[in-house]
Amino acid sequence: MNAVVKKLALVVGMLVLASCTNTSNTPSQVQSSPTGQSVTDKEIVPTIKIDGSSTVFPITEAIAKQYQANPNVKAQVSVNISGTSGGFEKFCAGETDISNASRPISKKEIEVCKQNNIQYVEIPVAFDALTVVVNPQNDWAKDITVAELKKMWEPAGEGKITRWSQVRASWPDKPLTLFGAGEKSGTFDYFTEATVGEAKASRKDYIGSEDDEVLVDGIIQDPNALGYFGYAYYKEHKNKLKTLGVDNGNGAVEPSPEAVYKNKYKPLSRPLFIYVNPYSSEKHYVYEFVNFYLQKASSVADSVGYVSLPDEIYRIGVVHLNKGKVGTVFGGESQFDLTIGQLLQKQKQF
Repeated sequence: MNAVVKKLALVVGMLVLASCTNTSNTPSQVQSSPTGQSVTDKEIVPTIKIDGSSTVFPITEAIAKQYQANPNVKAQVSVNISGTSGGFEKFCAGETDISNASRPISKKEIEVCKQNNIQYVEIPVAFDALTVVVNPQNDWAKDITVAELKKMWEPAGEGKITRWSQVRASWPDKPLTLFGAGEKSGTFDYFTEATVGEAKASRKDYIGSEDDEVLVDGIIQDPNALGYFGYAYYKEHKNKLKTLGVDNGNGAVEPSPEAVYKNKYKPLSRPLFIYVNPYSSEKHYVYEFVNFYLQKASSVADSVGYVSLPDEIYRIGVVHLNKGKVGTVFGGESQFDLTIGQLLQKQKQF
């Protein structure tokens, strides 16, 4: 009996030893931290989840890269694009920590956030010149009026306004190919309200995307194209695109940071935002990142092609964030022809 027990003990011991030393084909669960160090699956790396506007994306992406370059940072930052409306859908459902937005939060989105007990700190980060562009082979159009933009884009033009000559008689009888923001984009909301007179009122027969790079590529490939997107995307591809001056009745004005700053580019200049959930599950890391964001926003906004805000607005953003000042100063509506000075006053009075 003792001999049998000894044999069993020996077999079990050999099996245990084999299992401890075996380095078979089973992969180990290892993640890479922001600093490049390996962490096991027991050491979960906190992730700050950001989604929303493709217009704000270049600012947030650049700042996220700077933040994660610090070897002392323990959190990862995930920045995605689904458009301002798509971003708010996720944010108000509690799926993200920060929402990039190219327009203020809407009344409908405010209500959804309220129903889901999601609060937010509204932080302006830059101003943009929403830019109307054509292919460089277009040698006939140098500017366009707001009325002509309405004629091109209003629902009544669907299937009817299909040639350049129908928009302005002096333009050639060539096909008109339209590229514009997707319906979940804040740029779509802002552009349609600024030109057509009603948010989301647009013809459907155009090539749309929430990703501005898709629009850029389409316009570059089509000599008869016209489209619109944030100024940063024009700046990045300016050798392959041509801008049109926009005439709101006081003469055509080319999009530029200077025109926005001087309040001359109307009605297509607009503020850009991030919305922060102050009660995120990753609250400590979110606050750390957003405080870093507001330190860098001015220089990064300028570098990617937007208009940085006065330092006082960024300081107010820091105060609002760290005091948990939740809500919006816009009442769920976009405000057209808003100046940077007026934005400052709104923030100071909030």
